[in-house]
Amino acid sequence: MSWAGKILRVNLTEGTVKSEPLKMEWTRDYLGSRGLATKYFVEEVDAKVDPLSADNKIIWATGPLTGTMASTGGRYTVVTKGPLTGAIACSNSGGYWGSELKFAGWDMVIFEGASAKPVYLYIENDKAELRDASHLWGHSVWETEETLKKLHQDPLLRISTIGLAGENQVLFSCIVNDLHRAAGRSGVGAVMGSKNLKAVAVRGTKGVGNVANPKEFMKVTFEKKKILAENAVTGQGLPTYGTQVLMNVINEIGALPTNNHRDIQFDGAKDISAEAMATPRATDGKKHLVTNQACFGCTIACGRISKMDETHFSVKNKPEYWGASGGLEYEAAWALGANNGVNDLEALQYANLLCNEQGMDPISFGATVSAVMELYEMGILTAEHIGTEAPFGSAKALCELAEMTAKGVGFGKELGLGSARLTAKYGHPELSMSVKGQEFPAYDSRGIQGMGLTYATSNRGACHLRSYTVASEVLGIPVKTDPLTAEGKPELVKAFQDATAAFDAAGICIFTSFAWTLADVQPQVAAACGEEFTLEKMNEIGERIWNMERDFNNRAGFTAKDDTLPPRLLTEPAKTGPAKGMVNKLPEMLPKYYEIRGWDTEGRLKSDTRERLGL
Repeated sequence: MSWAGKILRVNLTEGTVKSEPLKMEWTRDYLGSRGLATKYFVEEVDAKVDPLSADNKIIWATGPLTGTMASTGGRYTVVTKGPLTGAIACSNSGGYWGSELKFAGWDMVIFEGASAKPVYLYIENDKAELRDASHLWGHSVWETEETLKKLHQDPLLRISTIGLAGENQVLFSCIVNDLHRAAGRSGVGAVMGSKNLKAVAVRGTKGVGNVANPKEFMKVTFEKKKILAENAVTGQGLPTYGTQVLMNVINEIGALPTNNHRDIQFDGAKDISAEAMATPRATDGKKHLVTNQACFGCTIACGRISKMDETHFSVKNKPEYWGASGGLEYEAAWALGANNGVNDLEALQYANLLCNEQGMDPISFGATVSAVMELYEMGILTAEHIGTEAPFGSAKALCELAEMTAKGVGFGKELGLGSARLTAKYGHPELSMSVKGQEFPAYDSRGIQGMGLTYATSNRGACHLRSYTVASEVLGIPVKTDPLTAEGKPELVKAFQDATAAFDAAGICIFTSFAWTLADVQPQVAAACGEEFTLEKMNEIGERIWNMERDFNNRAGFTAKDDTLPPRLLTEPAKTGPAKGMVNKLPEMLPKYYEIRGWDTEGRLKSDTRERLGL
């Protein structure tokens, strides 16, 4: 079996750390990571709980393939109730932290209660203890990582931590590991901050040596890595250009949200694209992109390492930002750039560095800025109120607002509420481009119809990682579907949602799904965990996870009325591109989706669905 078989339960109120056996009977139905952590969470936490109260819990969890030789087996998941949405929050991160927890001999860490003073959890194999973090409070992600490595005299210590955003309970604050890998969405960092929990530091030297069938596992993982290497996306596109390869592609098909989704094509897209990152700058002849980077066990290596132009206004007198660091991913480049009309690549990188440094989700931050810029252009907000002139296209405003929000000063406190609360405060909730309070990622659902249904029904609020129909509608993976039609999209979305849940539960990266189907994941899980994990079983696990999350949200108070999109996407036709004149066809897709899900017209699980899935 590929589980460590142990979890840590940390009661922050009492200051206790206890080991307990993993409930192995649950692994058969929920596998691990997202699935298993959510099962623990929904069994132990009242769905009506205040996300920022001591009664909420927060769980770090690995999957059975985490720490193994399966490609991309470095993922971990953070599960809690999200303060941004009030819905189930499940944020996934790469890097090296997840595998390190597994090497220390743990599958999961459950935090409950709240500490009276700042603390961090130190784990060294079987030893785990809470330690004082007063000297770390008020410090950034980067400072915290450096301090803890020096304190423990261990450069290989892996740290999952919050920055000032999490401490200040910015509602879209994230949890960062390895300096620039993040469990990024839904405000999981704010939950950590509300508990006075600064960091989880792990050192593990045990390895993972208990796979069910070692010889078969080595054989099948080798075969599946070959598939990744030979695929055009995972073997060429992502290693060369990273996710930024999509910037020009999505712009050309007319689905790149621009100026808070008022438009769907951005004239400056080429200036902030992967190609621009790899082109020598006019100012100093150096490339913005330094190299690519891989997470633990990853054969794709889509990560970006970039270095800014030291003469740029944002960093001219800030040498701490001159070194090479985590570079722009597509979602961040879009949210900070196109969605705000900003085509200054260096300004986007600076804002992105601040998000990494202080632990903020760049998608929600950038999308909240775009709502502010629209309110500014309408005259609802003024420069006096914001602290700066903030028209669309202002790189200066973007950088200043990033600084304010990261530090929690001035208007940054209002930005930290997220777009739904901020726009409601100023009388224009329709300007928040969000679902269930979480901001959209980088795809306009008038130009890619399936993404509208994906956003509307996502259990953690608007999200592309729960059902990436872009793969099919734009890239033709696994089959090409028409992005401008609603036909067949309910079936497509359900299939993607269930499969993604199974990928996440296994402990691997969803980017493998550009080359792999669940039929490629299943034999790896079977060799690691046991032959009972058939393809039918894996499909069922994915569907069970999705419905379990949905059921929690229903009990939290969410109904069919929350499965909707902002009026702009449903009533304002696209102005340019192939989707010109179109709105999203959600009303046409949603009833069919409910039907094939086995839900009633109110979006609740029918009794036979609940019975079939054992919920």
